[in-house]
Amino acid sequence: MTADDSFGRLDDDDYPAYTMGRAAEMLNTTQGFLRAIGEACLITPLRSAGGHRRYSRYQLRIAARARELVDGGTPIEAACRIVILEDQLEEAQRINAEHHRDTKPPGMPPSA
Repeated sequence: MTADDSFGRLDDDDYPAYTMGRAAEMLNTTQGFLRAIGEACLITPLRSAGGHRRYSRYQLRIAARARELVDGGTPIEAACRIVILEDQLEEAQRINAEHHRDTKPPGMPPSA
């Protein structure tokens, strides 16, 4: 991989660009919190060749949402389940919108 390839990946939300320490710092949380949400199967960090956890921007957004819920008093396991369900709902809504857009008869107004 060239330097140009590496820089291009920085725009990729799924590229595991952040170490556990950096991710915890960015989220203003502990590495233990990141391990806990990993154990709850909310996110699965990729591993570097040396076995270190690496996180993507997408995973950091998911972790930040879980942290909001936990900070609000929700138990970590429940927070992880809520975030998973929110993510599934968002994906279902996106698919539904695509389906409606693709199946709309020609000449129908956009709001129908």
